Amino acid sequence: MAVLGGGPGGYEAALAAAQLGADVTLVERVGVGGSAVLTDVVPSKSLIATADAAVAIAEATDLGVQFYAKGGNGKPLKPEIAINLAAVNKRLLALAGQQSEDMRATLLEAGVRILSGHGRLEGPNAIIVATGPGGTDFDRVEADTVIVSVGASPRELDSAKPDGTRILTWTQLYGMKALPEHLIVVGSGVTGAEFASAYMNLGAKVTLVSSREQVLPGEDVDAAKVLEAVFKRGGMQVLSKSRASKVERTEDGVLVTLADGRTVEGSHCLMAVGSVPNTTGIGLEEAGIELDDSGHVRVNRVARTSVPNVYAVGDCTNFMPLASVASMQGRTAVFHALGDIVIPLEHRRITANIFTAPEIATVGFSESDVENGVVAGSAYKLPLAANPRAKMMGIKDGFVKIIARKGSGTVIGGVIVAPKASELIYPLAMAVERRLNVDQVSRVFAAYPSLSTSITDASRAMHAVNIS
Repeated sequence: MAVLGGGPGGYEAALAAAQLGADVTLVERVGVGGSAVLTDVVPSKSLIATADAAVAIAEATDLGVQFYAKGGNGKPLKPEIAINLAAVNKRLLALAGQQSEDMRATLLEAGVRILSGHGRLEGPNAIIVATGPGGTDFDRVEADTVIVSVGASPRELDSAKPDGTRILTWTQLYGMKALPEHLIVVGSGVTGAEFASAYMNLGAKVTLVSSREQVLPGEDVDAAKVLEAVFKRGGMQVLSKSRASKVERTEDGVLVTLADGRTVEGSHCLMAVGSVPNTTGIGLEEAGIELDDSGHVRVNRVARTSVPNVYAVGDCTNFMPLASVASMQGRTAVFHALGDIVIPLEHRRITANIFTAPEIATVGFSESDVENGVVAGSAYKLPLAANPRAKMMGIKDGFVKIIARKGSGTVIGGVIVAPKASELIYPLAMAVERRLNVDQVSRVFAAYPSLSTSITDASRAMHAVNIS
């Protein structure tokens, strides 16, 4: 088995294949873990963790914790929270590098052969790898099964070309030595919202340019409203229905021109306008593999492409661009190729999380699916402020929402907006996966007091759905 690309999907595929006894070669050009570990998920979530720590310190006074130092006259001084962004970026890049090395060591221990270089398919059964200084040496890897896991890169617009200094993609943020005086974020999807939230909480002035009516278009409306309210309360300027038509460098910053002629001046601009798959020029079409018009590889629910022995996983496919999905696709592809037990992936069972503050976690069908008649269900929302543990922790924003099927009460979806929602969503994900009904969920003991009691309280409130 040959794996092209060592991101989350490629890594899991190579590891699973080695554990099942296959002869595995992994080809990776930047480092095991790929951009997800080195320039995307790991460093960005590390940055967000630092922002969360800054917020926790700032809001500690609400809990009665006060920070003072004695001045020269013996009177107390209130110290300010300072962010050393250079130190923060150095730490998070070091963490990303260490994670990559740990993953590499795990693969080597499992018996995976790793080739460093730029790879491309030569037909459906071989990968040519350019190695050595300047890519002048070549290796040929032949395989019965090929797995493509080449990921995606930030989309770049000709009208807002990143320069790595003032106009930035999310992979270029970590070179900044100090907090931007005024960061303009273009794009209010998941990436734009996460970075806007993080830099606001680190203390930067932030303007979010959204071409849609709400931040996080396509996400749960109630969740988006909570987040937008938190943004505005924190001092962020949110420009809704405002499409950026041009971003230019100025003498000491950037100038963003909107489609209606308005302009916004700032010190830096983050372009968060989506990504493009890294599928160009690597021999996919020549090998007979079908691509979408967008360049994404077409795959089925076991990650198989139009060529039977070639699979594709992760952000380069037309499935769902999440690291957790890429990992699951990688394992699923290997199990299918090697004849192990396979459970085809379903979109409705995938858990997703947006790492803003508060976090937004979702699974299964949405409330809009119920409203649009996609599924016959009912939704119930319980504000987190009603939870006793939330009161103790000073949490004011957020909720637990459960979507259940009418008649059976089977849990078919959920939304949680809360600190660490990524951890709290797991019980609802389990309920969706195992087709538990609201009564079964409500009968599970949750520690008291805990945020998780909001899940049992919400499910208990939906008892009537089971008999309607």
